[in-house]
This record gives sequence, structure tokens and C-alpha cells, in this order.
Amino acid sequence: MSSWTAYAQQLATQARDASRKLATITGAQKIAWLHRTAEALVARSSEILAENERDLAKAPEYGLTSAEIDRLRLTTSRLQSMAGALREVALLPDPIGETIESTVRPNGLRVSRVRVPLGVVFFIFESRPNVTIDAASLCVKSGNAVILRGGKEALHSNLALHRIIRDTLQETGLPEHAVQLVDTTERDVVGELLKLGDKIDVTIPRGGKSLIQRVASEATMPVIKHFDGICHVYVDQSADFEMALEILKNSKCQRPGVCNAAECLLVHSAIADQFLPKAATMLKGAGVAVRGCERTQRLIPWATPATDEDYRTEYLDLILSCRVVDKIDDAIEHIDRYGSHHTETIVTNDLSSADRFLLEVDSAGVMVNASTRFNDGGELGLGAEIGISTDKFHARGPCGLRELTSYKWIVRGSGQIRK
Repeated sequence: MSSWTAYAQQLATQARDASRKLATITGAQKIAWLHRTAEALVARSSEILAENERDLAKAPEYGLTSAEIDRLRLTTSRLQSMAGALREVALLPDPIGETIESTVRPNGLRVSRVRVPLGVVFFIFESRPNVTIDAASLCVKSGNAVILRGGKEALHSNLALHRIIRDTLQETGLPEHAVQLVDTTERDVVGELLKLGDKIDVTIPRGGKSLIQRVASEATMPVIKHFDGICHVYVDQSADFEMALEILKNSKCQRPGVCNAAECLLVHSAIADQFLPKAATMLKGAGVAVRGCERTQRLIPWATPATDEDYRTEYLDLILSCRVVDKIDDAIEHIDRYGSHHTETIVTNDLSSADRFLLEVDSAGVMVNASTRFNDGGELGLGAEIGISTDKFHARGPCGLRELTSYKWIVRGSGQIRK
């Protein structure tokens, strides 16, 4: 057995033991831990910021872009925001123990379905150290032990944050190994952990496509994931132009580097002559490059030709593919062919078109007259999220506290036997 195999086995065994202890922890104890951790983040900010500076100093070695460096950077203000996020999670309803349904059978058996934790979560993420706190808070609040594996570029920041988490777990009487951090950047450890489907209940990768593909191919346990966020804005023939322009701008430009940003614009041919020139002015002013079909190029002369590959690309940048369609059926077919089942929106004043779009588009999030950027745990009322899934089992869309749970059947009898 290699040292990395033994290390992975130790982490998973400790997490499994901690998950059983967490099942007995009360909601009040979890809330106390969340508040104590929020206090410690602020009180020990100098310790965290010093370690973050070590990561920032190494950033050029890893070839990080200015945007990636900004995501890596921690400040006093950002630490206060992280503390605030912990307090927000503390306010969320505790899902554990919730009775989903309950009936009494004709033979007198009382049958209930009750929400329980998944058990052990292996969470792999990149860059942003604030995700360490987000993931830990959601997992512990939902009664799960978690093994965290951050990116090498944030190692010192994550180690500092984990020291605080470990200390506050002990202070508040929660299992010390409820939250563990992989303290090495060795890639082999990830592979060893992904083999441990007997001890780890679910893996959640959050990062680039190559990371998620590796996890999906190697994991021996279920994976909550999405590969791409190829999101569409479809402007129907009855759309209000001003509304459509605002929704398009927000969907594409507010944060182009996130998974719920729009990557493709579809426009009904009946309004393309009037709408696309207006959209072109807005997009050019926002610095967005357009790659379009032949009809798009006639209406936006500076647009470059779009290929099949463009329509299948998550740009994560100020680049937008565009296509003119003759009817809503063509828009839905395009989304089904090229999309990633993440988020789509229709802009329309036609109720029948809206209803068809909602019914026939098979994505985790489907919007009517709203930005694709709303497919987010906080915006949808989950309070926070650990990731977004485009799968259909066991969770779909933003994954918050409830998505980190399963259920068990509870049967209470008075001596009944099956005949």
C-alpha cells in the first residue's frame, strides 16, 4: 500500500466515523459552530491574510490570470463577507429530521419518510478559498462530514481556514474530523480518494471541465456535477425589445466567466431585422464579440461566422454566438442539440410560447423573461449552494442543504407481522 493510499484511507475512515457522530448532533450545536467560526474568521483575520499573501506571491508561477488572482485574493472585507455567509447558513432551516411524508397503513403501521444526511462528501474545488468556508458550512449544517481538496494555488489560505474550522469544531463539541482538508497538492491522493466508494457517499467537483471529466471517469461513488454552462437567451417574436436587451446584457455581461452566463443568443426571424441591430449596438458597447449564422452576419456586419463548434462552446468570456431561427420549434431544437442542460431563458409576451418553452426545454433551470444569472442557490432561495448539477439523479440545478440529504423510511409498529 502506497503512502498516498494509506493517507486517503485514513481521511475517509475518519470522515466516516465523524459522519456517524454528526447524526447525533443537534441543530443548536451546528448553529453554535457556525457562529463561533464566523467570529474566529474575523478575530484571526491577520493569520489568514498572511497565509493568503504566500499564495498570492506564488500566483505568477502557476500562470494565473488577473481575474484568477482576484478570485484567490482575500481581504478584511472578504473575510467579513465570509463570516456573514456563515451566519446566513445558520439561519437556514435545518433539513435533518424533516418528515417528508407520513401515513398510517390499514394494519396500523405508521410509515414516514424522514430526511437524513448523505454521509461523507468529497468536495474538490479550484482557486477561491472562500469556497472552503461555504462547503464546510453547508456540509456540517446538513449533517455531513466533508473532505475538502482545494487547488494548489490556494493551499496556504485553505490550510489557515481549515485550522480555524478544526479549532471551532473542537470548541463547540462537534467531531474534529467533520471537516478535513487534503493538505497536499499531490494529484495521486485525489485518485485514491475516488476509489473509496465504500466510505465516501458522494463526490462534488467544482472547477474546470478537465477536472470534472477526470472525477466523473474515476469516481466509484455518485458524482454531483455539470460539465458546461452553455446557456441560451431566446428572443421570441412577441418580446419587448427593451426587456430583451436588458436580460441579454445581464445574462452575458454581468459576469461572463461563470457557468450561468449566456453563451448563445437565438432570435426569431420575424423580429431579427429590428432587434439584432439594437442588440449589436449594446453588445459592441459592452465589448462583446459576436459569432453568428449567415443571417446574423447580414444584420451585424462586424460579426464573424459561427461554426458548429462555436455553438457547443462555453466561452466564459465576452464572446457570444448567435443564430436567427424561424420558429420556437427551431430554438428548442437548437438548445437540445447544442446546449448543456444548464440554464435557458425565453423573452416573450406570448403565454403559449412561454408555456411551450417551459415544458419542452430540458434544462436544470428554465426562465421566462428573466436573466440566466438567476440560476443560483442564493437567488433561488436556497441560501447558499455547493454547486450546480445538470444531471437528473439525485439532484438537479443549484445544490443547497436539501440536496446534501437523502431520506430513510421510518416504520413504527405495535407487533405487526407480514402475512
